[in-house]
Amino acid sequence: MSVRPISITADRAQKTLSVLWEDGHLSVYSFSLLRAGCPCAGCQGGHENMKDVPDASVFLVQLPDSPAVRLVTVQAVGSYAITPVWEDGHAYVIYRWEYLRALCPCPLCRQR
Repeated sequence: MSVRPISITADRAQKTLSVLWEDGHLSVYSFSLLRAGCPCAGCQGGHENMKDVPDASVFLVQLPDSPAVRLVTVQAVGSYAITPVWEDGHAYVIYRWEYLRALCPCPLCRQR
């Protein structure tokens, strides 16, 4: 299933990123989950460890408040992805729509 977001909203006070998908589903990601699930080669331990879907273990990770989980901005990457920019300077990652949807923490998506 390939869906695109119709809106993306960052709430820095709640430390969440909300994505409303074109199929009507709302995904609400904690900044901690987004950073724990970072798909970049550096965070995954090399290109050979990069995956099309997040590892299930990221849903158990709770990162403490630090610059690593403080969102500065979110940038569009063409029409297929976003790049979050974190306060610690980490900004070299692309969250493709498919990966971001697979990272949705809601119970319905976790059952899939």
